[in-house]
Amino acid sequence: MNRNMRLYIIAVAIILCIVVLCLSTSIGQDRKKYEVEAQVYSIPPYQSDAARAIAAYERLMERHMDQTERTLAGLAADVKTLTTRLDAIDAGLTKLDTRLARIEKHLGIVPVVPSAPAPDPNAPPVPVPQSDLTK
Repeated sequence: MNRNMRLYIIAVAIILCIVVLCLSTSIGQDRKKYEVEAQVYSIPPYQSDAARAIAAYERLMERHMDQTERTLAGLAADVKTLTTRLDAIDAGLTKLDTRLARIEKHLGIVPVVPSAPAPDPNAPPVPVPQSDLTK
């Protein structure tokens, strides 16, 4: 019995050591962490009137460039739409021209060749080169 008692005492001692070790490692986990936010108060650097005017001008130019970019993008989209429409009209006119040419050929009508346009009476006279004057 004496021997069993020693074994019980040794087993209890080992269990107590294990409990003490477990408690010692978990004690620090229950602590709350306090965070302190450091707020630095400062005044902005002094700006002269010229620096403020330059900054305002830069903001104005940025807005102007953005507006111009948006306007040009819209204009490009409109031009693309108009080009598509004009190409469709041109294709239709080409079809009509070929059809009219076939009808004229079938009826025996000779196509009229346009003559050179008459000179504009209000246009300034064409300068004559100096080499033509000496002959």
